[in-house]
Amino acid sequence: MTTEAVASSPSRRQQNGSGRTLQHRIGSIIMYTVLAAVAVIQILPLFWLFIFSLKNNQEVFNMAPFAIPAHPHWNNYVNVWTNGNIELYFLNSVWITLVSLVFTVLLASFVTFAVTRMRWKGSKLVLGLFMVGLMIPVHSTLIPLFSIFTRLHLTDNPLSIILSYVAFNLPTTIMILLGFYYALPKEIEEAAIIDGSSVNTMFFKIVLPMTSSVLATTAIINMIYNWNEFIFVNTFISSDTHKTLTVGVQNFIGQYTTDWGAIGATLMISILPIVLVFLVMSDRIVEGIAAGSVKG
Repeated sequence: MTTEAVASSPSRRQQNGSGRTLQHRIGSIIMYTVLAAVAVIQILPLFWLFIFSLKNNQEVFNMAPFAIPAHPHWNNYVNVWTNGNIELYFLNSVWITLVSLVFTVLLASFVTFAVTRMRWKGSKLVLGLFMVGLMIPVHSTLIPLFSIFTRLHLTDNPLSIILSYVAFNLPTTIMILLGFYYALPKEIEEAAIIDGSSVNTMFFKIVLPMTSSVLATTAIINMIYNWNEFIFVNTFISSDTHKTLTVGVQNFIGQYTTDWGAIGATLMISILPIVLVFLVMSDRIVEGIAAGSVKG
């Protein structure tokens, strides 16, 4: 190798390094630009709904979709909360969602633990039956469920909604938990058994706390479904005392007139809890999805 070649090799390495750095920066700029555009597209509907909720009927039809009214009608929120029975619908949505969520996550954890960590005949068959539930359309079950709840005197009863939510959310929740439970090391359970722990103690004090990240993911998914669900509530509930927000918004739709501003305010109120919970628990959701995607 000549002296010129030896002298030129460091400069070539520097050029290659600077070229890779430039490519990396360009790639980062493109990636963040695309992500920013996607974020704006995702936020635009929420921004439009917020502006929509501050208009009256005349402004809704005469102004541009994203035009902010000169005098925002903040009283839309006050009216729907005080005069539109939204407070009752909101509380119904909260407690029905939470009760259904707790039962779904707890029962799904029981099933997943029994199927993946315990040896017994028929475990694969039971798991297959739950997975079949993923293929059953919701609409095809309305008439049979209505007939069953009528015979059990559960129509116009929140229990019919809770049972429906738990039944339809169990397969999805179990499917998410499966990957995480398969990846749990069996040595921890073996050590707990040697120390004299029973199955119940091992599940509640060892296994369940270890699955907190994936449980947060399933809780958010269940909460979004239960909070936004419309078909079951509209079919099984008839009295205002048990209605949720998704069905209660129909109160502002009359035979001859519709209060669009009130509808926008109600929808905005219904969205805020989901957005806030998602922002607070976003890190746990990503962690749970990543953990549940690995099968050991």
